[in-house]
Amino acid sequence: MKRKLIIIGSGPAGLTAAIYAARANLKPLIFEGSQPGGQLTITTDVENYPGFDKGIMGPEMMDIFRKQAKRFGAECLFNTVTDVDFSTKPFLIESDQNKYYADSVIISTGASARLLGLKSEEELMGHGVSACATCDGFFFKDKKVVVIGGGDSAMEEANFLTKFASEVVLIHRRSEFRASKIMVERTLSNPKVNVIYNAIVKDIFGSKDKGVDSIEINDVINGSREIIKCDGVFMAIGHTPNTQLFKDCINLDESGYIITKPDSTYTNIEGVFACGDVQDHVYRQAVTAAGSGCMAAIDAERWLDR
Repeated sequence: MKRKLIIIGSGPAGLTAAIYAARANLKPLIFEGSQPGGQLTITTDVENYPGFDKGIMGPEMMDIFRKQAKRFGAECLFNTVTDVDFSTKPFLIESDQNKYYADSVIISTGASARLLGLKSEEELMGHGVSACATCDGFFFKDKKVVVIGGGDSAMEEANFLTKFASEVVLIHRRSEFRASKIMVERTLSNPKVNVIYNAIVKDIFGSKDKGVDSIEINDVINGSREIIKCDGVFMAIGHTPNTQLFKDCINLDESGYIITKPDSTYTNIEGVFACGDVQDHVYRQAVTAAGSGCMAAIDAERWLDR
């Protein structure tokens, strides 16, 4: 069955695109993928999205987005796209269950935070473990937090968290940071930041009810172990855009993010658009993702009406 518009991905960007596209009578089909609702579904309280004065749980907010899109005629499939062919018109979209065709496509597959791969990290994500200081830093006012990483992102997260936390412990697995010199100097000169070099986090302790209470680190040189008391752990080892599916057909930058034309969501392929964290490596916020989702829907509508 051919559609005017298919949206791949269902975070704030994809579902906002669906709302605008549905209201434009494009009857969009959304592939929700393996993480319906995107990264916000692993976020507990969202307090920085306009319109929710008392805050809202991430999964609840995305459910509201979804209901709003469906109200205007969008259709959601909880399937994962396994292959695309943008070389033919209409475009071919293959899922794990069927084949679909579309006149236009919006890619909103997002980006995933790189994690350590610990079971405890997964269990406590959103309960003291976070990959976004801007999103969750406020919840750690006057508390001790740990930041893991050694690049510019880690420096930014550590410095940002000093606005709230009483102490920030920055843990890096090497003896030198790979961040830019100015960012390192700014971080090391902050009196709230303490650095532990040549160490890796082996485990995170706590519970979903009470949050994080400590971590275990190992010295990579002498193998010694240490338990550090803390109230929160922030992963700052980078993000990976979910673009593997498009690497042979869509222009990507050196980090794998989709390249869009200036002041638009147009990709290098006519009729294919990209929005949200899959093409934004700077802001990575729900509200900016939603804004670019709006842009993508309007761009797609105008392209279809050309």
